[in-house]
Amino acid sequence: MDMAVVELSRLQFALTAMYHFLFVPLTLGLSFLLVIMESIYVMTGKEIWRVTTRFWGKLFGINFVLGVATGITMEFEFGTNWAYYAHYVGDIFGAPLAIEGLMAFFLEATFVGLMFFGWDRLSKVGHLFVTFCVALGSNLSALWILIANGWMQHPAGSAFNPETMRMEVTDFYAVLFNPVAQAKFVHTVSAGYVCASVFVMGVSAWYLLKGKWTNVARRSMMVAAAFGLASSLSVVVLGDESGYALTDNQKMKLAAIEAMWETEPAPAGLSIFGFPDMDKHVTHFDIKIPYVLGLISTRSLTGEVMGINDLVLKADERIRSGLIAYDAVEKLKTDRTSAPAREAFELHKRDLGYAMLLKRYVPDPRQASDQQILMAAKDTIPDVPVMFWLFRMMAGIGFFFIAFFALAFYCASVCQFNKRWFLKLAVVIVPLPWLAIEGGWVLAEIGRQPWAVEGVLPTFLGASSLTISQIWTTIVGFTLLYGTLAVIEVRLMIAAVRKGPVEHPPASSEGGQQQGNAGFAPLPAE
Repeated sequence: MDMAVVELSRLQFALTAMYHFLFVPLTLGLSFLLVIMESIYVMTGKEIWRVTTRFWGKLFGINFVLGVATGITMEFEFGTNWAYYAHYVGDIFGAPLAIEGLMAFFLEATFVGLMFFGWDRLSKVGHLFVTFCVALGSNLSALWILIANGWMQHPAGSAFNPETMRMEVTDFYAVLFNPVAQAKFVHTVSAGYVCASVFVMGVSAWYLLKGKWTNVARRSMMVAAAFGLASSLSVVVLGDESGYALTDNQKMKLAAIEAMWETEPAPAGLSIFGFPDMDKHVTHFDIKIPYVLGLISTRSLTGEVMGINDLVLKADERIRSGLIAYDAVEKLKTDRTSAPAREAFELHKRDLGYAMLLKRYVPDPRQASDQQILMAAKDTIPDVPVMFWLFRMMAGIGFFFIAFFALAFYCASVCQFNKRWFLKLAVVIVPLPWLAIEGGWVLAEIGRQPWAVEGVLPTFLGASSLTISQIWTTIVGFTLLYGTLAVIEVRLMIAAVRKGPVEHPPASSEGGQQQGNAGFAPLPAE
């Protein structure tokens, strides 16, 4: 496989995935904010909450459409750009995607139209139920996608079948309740809730700074402040749980995040600053907090966190073990009844993927030299400096949001959001959750390299047989298309925000009286 084709295929998928993920977090978070706001409307009967819910629902709808449109492209790319990946692990990876499409997406698609057009056709409780189903469907979509992605990070409940030469499901329960997938799901949706809360806070703060629609803005900020504080706390707590999951399932990723080259005596310290050196395998100016990493990753004072260099030696051992499994598979191709080959395969099958790392250097891994085996073992080290700094950026933003939402609570109770410096801060920080979320996605995917599926299929073997010109053509095409969609999205969102929570009242209420200004345009300032 031409490595240029592999890297360009990775670039294309990264661009489409990161663009798609601009819309997903806001969809996840806004959907449940709508449920909260509409629940208050149902309980209080105040029209101002109906107007508030419909306004944020309009922004949710714009974002939702773009999210769906960009997500479809990614699913096709598994077949076009990653054909061997789809063939090799499709029996497992395809199942969560199919369930997501049949169950979660159809749930969203069925109820989203009712949510937008059923305000005057459904009862209050009936419409609230519809809104809840949209939120549930959105989050269930994320669940099944992250089950698929979690399996790529930790391929539980599956095994290689030498009869079909493919990976197959052995325990769907293990795939479904994969600990990595669970940790990723709760961490990802919590980040989406923070993203939506910051967005609502920022737009509402802009209204207050302009003195427009202040009754809607203050109520929105109160809800977003409470929802955001709970979500930001959960992101940090669940991020800790993700770190614990890495200890058993992705030791190299954990070591790379900490730029931990050598195994330290338990409990290991947590690096808060340093400059990792990939050439010398050292971290310059390393500053650590004693014991913290050991406590986070092992939940004990005695658990050991392996360093990168020891993990490379471990990979060397697994490659040599995998060569036995690879040789057994080749023998089973010619004689499926060979008992010695079957026994050798069963003993070493968990390391078969490591032997396939050698295909980057030699067509037949069994012909690899010791030097080539060591090179393949070193390939298991991801880009340490990128991971080290991405994690610290993401964690720093996470702790900042806890402080911000705590401050929002203070402002809500003491000054009713009248401090202009706080309102300006709320507007300025709107891009930060997207920066942290995109950084987290890059961290997760770079940290898995060189694997498409951890320990099972190297990334360079999963790509389709395309030409460089074909990939560049699609990259340019997608960039132009998505760039156009981005302009449309931003213009629609800005137009909706500038128009504000404006509604046209019906000709008369049930009692024949014209609706007052309890939420209809123009809304009075408080």
